[in-house]
This record gives sequence, C-alpha cells and structure tokens, in this order.
Amino acid sequence: MAETFPPQSPFATGLRCRCPRCGTGRLFDGYLKIAATCEYCDLDLKASDSGDGPAVFVIFIIGPIITGLALWVETAFGPPLWLHAVLWIPAILGGAMLLLRPFKAVLIALQYRHRSGDTGSKTFD
Repeated sequence: MAETFPPQSPFATGLRCRCPRCGTGRLFDGYLKIAATCEYCDLDLKASDSGDGPAVFVIFIIGPIITGLALWVETAFGPPLWLHAVLWIPAILGGAMLLLRPFKAVLIALQYRHRSGDTGSKTFD
C-alpha cells in the first residue's frame, strides 16, 4: 500500500523549496532546475512546470519598489545617471534572484495542491 502524506501548505513548502507532497525532500536540483523526483517520497516532479508565472510576479513586485526608490533618490539627492545604474542594476538583479526561486516553488506547490498543470489536466500522480 502506498504511503499517504498529510496535506502540506503550498506556501510553507514553497517558501522552504521542499516537495509539495511530503514537505521534506528538495524540490530543486540546482538553482532553478526542478528535481526529477523527490528523494523522500518519490513524487515525480518532471511534470511540474510553473512557466513564466514566477518571473511575472517578481517583475510586478521588484519593478514598482525599485522605480519608487529611484524616483525618491533622484528627487532627494539628484545623483548623476551613472550612480543610478550602479545602485539599481544590482538591486534589480539581486531582488529577482532572491525572489524567483521561492515564487517558482510556491507556484509548483499550488499546482500540486490543486492538481492542475498547463492544460488543467491532472498531473503529478
């Protein structure tokens, strides 16, 4: 008989980048590459794909924050243009790298929780 696992919170497992079924195994095999299977519960993760969704969410979060900060710095201090590039390019890249992995994991966990993929068909099991 197959082992059953208690329901996991998609947000808790996603933010920890863990398997959406067991909450223990690693979801990623590398920085953004999804593992083929969970090392703990053997869940087939090959079918999971969050597409461009995480990148869109990250852009919608990072974009307004950095734009607001850049406008504030410009009006308060009036720095030269090169200083804006030195400040905001690393902030954008760092913020995107920091948020992309957990957002991707949360979206994959939500797909698992609601048993949907790109076509709306049942996936994962």
